[in-house]
Amino acid sequence: MQAFAFSSRALFLGLFAVCAGLLGFGLYLQHAVGLEPCPMCIMQRYAFVAIALTALVAGLHAPRRSGTRAYAAVILLLALAGGGVALRQTWMQLYPPEFAECGPDLEFMLGSFPLADALPMIFQGAGDCSKVDWAFLGLSIANWSLVCLTLVAVFAIAMMARKRGG
Repeated sequence: MQAFAFSSRALFLGLFAVCAGLLGFGLYLQHAVGLEPCPMCIMQRYAFVAIALTALVAGLHAPRRSGTRAYAAVILLLALAGGGVALRQTWMQLYPPEFAECGPDLEFMLGSFPLADALPMIFQGAGDCSKVDWAFLGLSIANWSLVCLTLVAVFAIAMMARKRGG
């Protein structure tokens, strides 16, 4: 595996860059395209943020073998947690529940509540978690999130299995 000939520092910083790019694309879809994230989308974003921050700290720390394994284990747990949410959302998109709404939409929250009460709800997300608003190559955002989080988990397992650290 030529890609793993790089140092742990470079690999962790690369993972940080990939996660930052994915988060940036999610923000683009939200603010430029107008797709409102649902609560499950927000939870997946939190997983990517936590993975990105862990990878950044690991990259700046440049750990040896045991440190690389520890950071990779944390990243694996975060990827599995986010992947579980993405898997659940994918399931909901394939088999929508009878009551599909998983939270009030943004207009309802801002129209019905004072701003101080609406702000926390905004960060919970809005919209229908089972609805597919955007797709690329036949996969929804939740599907792509599941693919990416699975790849992050594979990355973390490979980092834990590395023979060398730094």
